[in-house]
Amino acid sequence: MANKTQIEWTDATWNPTTGCTKISKGCDNCYAERFSERFRGVKGHPFEYGFDLTVRPNRLTLPLSWKRPRQIFVNSMSDLFHREIPIDFIERVFQTMEIADWHTYQVLTKRSSLLRDFVNRRYSADPAPPHIWLGVSVEDRAALRRIEHLKQANASIRFLSLEPLLSSLGSLNLEGIQWVIVGGESGPGFRKMEIEWVREIRDQCLSSGVPLFFKQWGGIRPKAGGNVIDDHQWRQYPNIATPSGVSKARTPPRML
Repeated sequence: MANKTQIEWTDATWNPTTGCTKISKGCDNCYAERFSERFRGVKGHPFEYGFDLTVRPNRLTLPLSWKRPRQIFVNSMSDLFHREIPIDFIERVFQTMEIADWHTYQVLTKRSSLLRDFVNRRYSADPAPPHIWLGVSVEDRAALRRIEHLKQANASIRFLSLEPLLSSLGSLNLEGIQWVIVGGESGPGFRKMEIEWVREIRDQCLSSGVPLFFKQWGGIRPKAGGNVIDDHQWRQYPNIATPSGVSKARTPPRML
C-alpha cells in the first residue's frame, strides 16, 4: 500500500485486504505471495502472517486522505473478490471509491464471475461509475471465460490484464473492452513469453481500436527484457477523461 508504486500503469496502490489463494496457472509464481512470505513471523510487520488472507478495516478510508487525484490499483497484494472476503466489506470498499471520486480506481480480479455478480447487484440500474475501472486477469486460453464474465458486468470501463501471458490467446473479441495490458512473468522460475503471442494481441488491439499497454517481456527481474515490441513502445491508456487527467484449502481471512 503506497501513494506511489513501481507498477507502470498506475500511480498508487491501496490494499484494504492482503493475501490470497491460488486458483489458476497465473498464480503459480505470484509476486505478492513471494514478497509477503519473506516477512512471515516478523512480529508487528504488516505481513507478519505472510500471504494469509487478511481483511484490514483500518485501511478502508485511505483514498479519502489523498487529496491529489491519482490512478489507484486496488488490492495489488490480494484479490478483492476472494470468496472468503465478506460481501459487506467489499461494499465498504466500493463506498469509499464512490465517495473519493476524484481518483480513478483499477480493480483487477481472477474471480470474474464474483465480480460480475457483485457489480450487477450494486449497479443494477446504471453502470458502475466511470472512475471505477473493472478488469480481469487472463494468462492462457483456459482463463478466457473471465473476459465473457467481465463483459456481462454492468461496468463503464472494462480492462484486461494479460499478465503473466503464458500462451497464445488466439482470436479475442475485444468489443466492450476499453484497455488491454500485456506483460511477461518475472522472478525466480519465470516462464518465458513468446513474441508471437504478443504480436497477436497487439495486432488485434490495433484492428479493434483498443489502447494497449505493454508492460514488460519479463525475466529474472521485471525490467530484464525491456518493454519494446518490434522497435516500438506501447504505453497507451483509455481515451477517456479521468480525475487524474490521464487519457491513462481455504481459511477465513484475518481481521487486523
